[in-house]
Amino acid sequence: MLLETIDNQAVEQAAKNAEESAGLVKQTLNELINWMISKSGSVLVAVLFIAVGIKIVSALIKILRRSFEKSKMEASVSGFLLSMIRVLGYTLVLITAATIVGFEVTSFVTILGTASLAIGLALQGALSNLAGGVLILLLKPFGLGDYIIENNKNNEGTVVSIDIFYTRLRTHDNRIVVIPNGILADNSLVNLTNEVKRKIEVKVSIAYNSDIQKIKEIVYGLLDADDRILAEEPKDVFIDSFDDSGMTLGIRAWVKTEDFWSTTWDLREKIKASFDANQIEIPYNRLEVDLRKEE
Repeated sequence: MLLETIDNQAVEQAAKNAEESAGLVKQTLNELINWMISKSGSVLVAVLFIAVGIKIVSALIKILRRSFEKSKMEASVSGFLLSMIRVLGYTLVLITAATIVGFEVTSFVTILGTASLAIGLALQGALSNLAGGVLILLLKPFGLGDYIIENNKNNEGTVVSIDIFYTRLRTHDNRIVVIPNGILADNSLVNLTNEVKRKIEVKVSIAYNSDIQKIKEIVYGLLDADDRILAEEPKDVFIDSFDDSGMTLGIRAWVKTEDFWSTTWDLREKIKASFDANQIEIPYNRLEVDLRKEE
């Protein structure tokens, strides 16, 4: 008997709860319908604004895409910028439409700003690399195939890829060095292959008793005989410094950038062979000791 009473009470309570829920849903629907009726004009305007706004954003994206293509911007950069502009444009359209209907967007904007700040602090390293990648691809301090030296850790090599977050270099011994773009954007670097020509500089030690004029004739002859050295550019042979064991001869000439290292190495070998053939001494540090016999 007691169990039947408990079951009846549970059934009555469940029915009561269902009735209350149905009434709440009905009340909510009525309020929503009344609100839509009262805001029908604003909703219609908001819908029209969204449709027009989306078309305007799409037209702007097409114009910017053509502009980026004409300026020969990197595909990765143009795609990233267009995506950001599209998201920003759609967000502004939706917020404006909500304002037209009558929603209070101040709280939403505040929450969005706070969330953006928190995300920015959590991902500041990634965002720094992202901003660095965009700057590198826009300003182009170097490009694919350039040989660069970054002055933060003195890594150097040929640029094989420039991504949004990282740049990859291939070293002379075929290693891959991955450098965050934030480091490259925030520090100085040297681009060795940006220009079409470079000046080579070779320094050679010669003895103090050397015939300077003869040495200059020999070196100028080597420079004139090498087709890789640009004849229209100046060539210089001079005494660079006076050292403890001899003098330093400075040699400067211009070559195409791709011939820089091969010409430098060959010129050093030819100078050594020519000096040996002409009995010109290349001095080295020596210590002379005088022994005196006591009487």
